[in-house]
Amino acid sequence: MPENTVKVSMEKLVSLCQRRGFIFPSSEIYGGLSGCWDYGPVGVELKRNVKQAWWRSLVQERDDVVGIDSSILMNSRVWEASGHVASFKDPLVECKKCHLRWKADDLTGDKCPSCGGELTEERMFNTMFKTFIGPVEDDAAVVYLRPETAQGMFVNFENVLTTSRKRLPFGIAQQGKAFRNEITTGNFIFRSREFEIMEFEYFVKPGTDERWFNYWVEERLNWYTRFGIKREHLGLSPHPKEKLAHYARACTDIIFAFPHGWAELEGIANRTDFDLKQHAQASGKTLDYYDDETKEHYVPYVIEPSAGVDRAVLAFLCDAYDEEPDKDEMRVVLHFHPDIAPIKVAVLPLSRKENLVSLAKDIHASLRPCFMTQYDDTQSIGRRYRRQDELGTPFCVTVDFQSLEDNMVTIRERDSMNQIRVPIATLKTTLEKKLAGEDIFVLPEGGKIWKEEKT
Repeated sequence: MPENTVKVSMEKLVSLCQRRGFIFPSSEIYGGLSGCWDYGPVGVELKRNVKQAWWRSLVQERDDVVGIDSSILMNSRVWEASGHVASFKDPLVECKKCHLRWKADDLTGDKCPSCGGELTEERMFNTMFKTFIGPVEDDAAVVYLRPETAQGMFVNFENVLTTSRKRLPFGIAQQGKAFRNEITTGNFIFRSREFEIMEFEYFVKPGTDERWFNYWVEERLNWYTRFGIKREHLGLSPHPKEKLAHYARACTDIIFAFPHGWAELEGIANRTDFDLKQHAQASGKTLDYYDDETKEHYVPYVIEPSAGVDRAVLAFLCDAYDEEPDKDEMRVVLHFHPDIAPIKVAVLPLSRKENLVSLAKDIHASLRPCFMTQYDDTQSIGRRYRRQDELGTPFCVTVDFQSLEDNMVTIRERDSMNQIRVPIATLKTTLEKKLAGEDIFVLPEGGKIWKEEKT
């Protein structure tokens, strides 16, 4: 892999996220809970935008993928058939001195990374969370919190095929919570015990699986660059044959240059026909496909791109982060793609005087149905610009005293800091065009360049 060129340390990113309302430690007032995080007012918008961009590109913009939302709790036989009950395990070791526990695969030596103490022998630890349905806690009442969303799509294969009337190749997409009782968590939201997944199962005719596998590796890589992640911060890491899951024919990870190093962002796997065959055998239901063209029945192969929402959020945060010299201080800015940015437009009155505030609030009210907006009248206009830069807001609308006379406002672009002056009557349509990628200096009727930053 090339040198890691991400500009932000994890410490800086965590500080920014907490300071600006992106992400907080879960249950913080009680000391937190390891491996769990809460998304704040800005972070929840960022997360929603990442999920929506994924859903739009895979479900809305395609005619060969449909979505579902399966339940988190499923019949425990699902997990027995899929192999999770027997084999969803990690090797665990414990320090005999400080009693910290570690995932053996993450260690490079035979000593405790924390205190240098001696480690116990490995033992296998099932990372699924177990709970019970009903008032009696016995084996018949055992259920699991799902560690992935995939099985909900496999067991609904026949339902979706029948009701959607899709023909192969086609996909089933899903986003949702998953839970893994990780031995060790860390690197902020990179590895946690409660997280969200966005993944889909693409069902194909056996024999075409290699072509579709290669297609989806390229498609998924392009999705990240489409929404602003730099290509040099992404890589592909094919799994060697000896490290493939027993059911997989191929698997390639899309990796990203996180502050802690290159690590998996998304995995694309050729799962063959393993899952459908397992569930057909265990349930006694037929899960094959009738091909109208060839007049044959067969069990489809599955290509599975699986991405962690939280890892994607972290990657977008890392890649967007920048520090730029600005006069005597440093400007921190998040260069989010407009579709990913949590706040699209900020409305900033130059003063808190009643007549100016009234106009600014009217403008804010008119924009709210169209964009996720924020109103800010606290501190100097320069400090407010800086706050919006740290939130990654693409455009700020400044309402000044001249606005009361000429019915015009100033639009400031985040990345260039260039400014234009536009009539209030054209503000909404102008912002729509700018958020869609139009150059800042393409002016509406009556508009003019207000400030051009020298580069």
